[in-house]
Amino acid sequence: MTDRITVGVDGSPESRAALAWAGREAVRRRLPLRVVYAWQWPHHEMLRGGDRDDQARWARDMVQDTARAVADRHGDLSVTAEVLDGAAVESLLTEAATTGTLVLGSRGHGTLVGFLLGSVAQQVIAEAPCPVVLVRADDRAASEAGGREIVVGQQGGPDDSAAVLRFAFETAAARGAGVRAVRAWNLPPVFAYSPGSLKLLDEAGGLEPYEKKALADALKPWQERFPGVPVTQHVEMGSAGQVLLSLADRAQLMVVGRRAQRSAVGARIGSVAHAVMHHAPCPVAVVPHS
Repeated sequence: MTDRITVGVDGSPESRAALAWAGREAVRRRLPLRVVYAWQWPHHEMLRGGDRDDQARWARDMVQDTARAVADRHGDLSVTAEVLDGAAVESLLTEAATTGTLVLGSRGHGTLVGFLLGSVAQQVIAEAPCPVVLVRADDRAASEAGGREIVVGQQGGPDDSAAVLRFAFETAAARGAGVRAVRAWNLPPVFAYSPGSLKLLDEAGGLEPYEKKALADALKPWQERFPGVPVTQHVEMGSAGQVLLSLADRAQLMVVGRRAQRSAVGARIGSVAHAVMHHAPCPVAVVPHS
């Protein structure tokens, strides 16, 4: 995997917002930026005698113009661009296997139809081995101003959330922002805990202290690694998706993990990531659990 940022574009307002976000993030992290467009000559156009050369020229010009625009905006940024010859999902997943972060517009047309409709972006998110960031068309650099936090959802034990917390802390450190780490909990059904867990609950003094300790334990190595990043520990009873969404107005980026599950209709994303992707007004980073 290469330590760079890759952004998928398609000429839509959403992909232009994704490009702007990716450019700013690449500058902050001092990483190169790769701009790609997945394009494949449609079979129905071959049957109708469409002009393949014209379409290929448009794709090439669009990608080059897009890359030039972001390079002009950030003079020291290293930018490369390429039209990918192939179906969108397969092409973007190939890119995801060789990049540090993949950035997509959250709605669009052409090869990047919005994830709200099912489609390419959702399939990529479900299967990508790297973090995927979704950016809405109305995202602005002003949303990254001081006072707004990197809000990250934490679940399970320290090992379960390591990749998610790492991404959140690295992003916060690059931006000079704080992290709000969120752990949501509900009353468990009877006998949901093992005897060992019940002993830990008793030692912690109850359910809420137990959840607070679990969050603190998960955060400890990352606070030690990033001592300059302010951290707020947020433990709240409720649905994880609803708790995270209630904090979206203070987030410049929301970071959630995902465990993709296979089904008869393809890969499905977990309920928390699904809820945040659909309803958070800020950019959302979906990070595969390690």
